[in-house]
Amino acid sequence: MPQNHSPAGSAPSSFSTVKIIHYAAVAVLVLGGLYYLWMKPPALNPMADPRAAEALALVQTHRAQGYPTILQAMTEHVRSMSERNRVARLGEWRVKQVEGDLYEVRIQLRDQGVTGQWFEREFIWHAHLSLKKVNAASLPADGITPKEPDPEPAGSPSTPLPLGPT
Repeated sequence: MPQNHSPAGSAPSSFSTVKIIHYAAVAVLVLGGLYYLWMKPPALNPMADPRAAEALALVQTHRAQGYPTILQAMTEHVRSMSERNRVARLGEWRVKQVEGDLYEVRIQLRDQGVTGQWFEREFIWHAHLSLKKVNAASLPADGITPKEPDPEPAGSPSTPLPLGPT
């Protein structure tokens, strides 16, 4: 009687091997995703840290030159560029704690020039939570952040003194 050399006898073992490889691949992907969510730095998600969220809100709602808030100034720039058939892209807002109550808030803006060349600017602000104060920390941010008047030193007169004999 001739022997049957068909691979039918090895089919169940190869099927189970493929099944094990598929389950292992899915498990690695799921574990990798969970690891990423667990290890993701809070700078990528400022809402995970309430103080970072407060710093972001403080910067976004701070006055801007020519606009009520910094956020409105940034979005209005993107909108006005699109009206002129130019492309402008606003990046993600990123927040990083520098020390104590001092947070650094960053956003990148990419503009396409007339010649099609791209220009990238990074706006950086420092938010002092305890003082509720925002300072521009980069040249582009300085261009849209209004200047605070310098406080007068203690003991200096508020009105000019009259000159001449009294």
